[in-house]
Amino acid sequence: MTGQVIWITGLSGAGKTTVAEQLTLRIREGGLQPIRLDGDILRNLFKNTEVISETYNREARIELALKYAHICKILSSQGFTVVIATISMFREVYAWNRANLPNYFEVYLKVPLDELRLRDLKKIYQRYDAGELNNVAGLDLHIDEPLESHVTLDFKKQSFLWKSPEVIAEHLISKLENLCCSFKLQQ
Repeated sequence: MTGQVIWITGLSGAGKTTVAEQLTLRIREGGLQPIRLDGDILRNLFKNTEVISETYNREARIELALKYAHICKILSSQGFTVVIATISMFREVYAWNRANLPNYFEVYLKVPLDELRLRDLKKIYQRYDAGELNNVAGLDLHIDEPLESHVTLDFKKQSFLWKSPEVIAEHLISKLENLCCSFKLQQ
């Protein structure tokens, strides 16, 4: 029995965690037992076990993202639906995921930098501007925007979708049910 991996990506502040939380809740209400993973939590877990270094350059981030992907593969191979929220915006990661994760479904939250700077709950963009941070994805760290995501929610083009995380979750459920024949909720 193969599960599903729903990979939600976007820059810091795009709403990945919030959307993943709502999507996980909706999937659970539909009768499945999803597992939600978050890049921030996983990074801290690996950091505390010294699996990763303090360096967040492109190569280190790719290595870390591939560790996340391997965890997703293990869980989905046991029949779980995995919802992961992570920046991990690298062509190497997208390619590995597509080649190795059965029932892979990629969601890209495309939010312009000016909007991300307004949201900036973690003060990442503010600290970058103050010279306190480097290797910030989308600023001084090159990222690869997904070109083949199953769903791209573009903040500028599809503003109706950004009214609430619940609306986005319902939209994603609809897309999953239409595009992934193995994904069906009971309710």
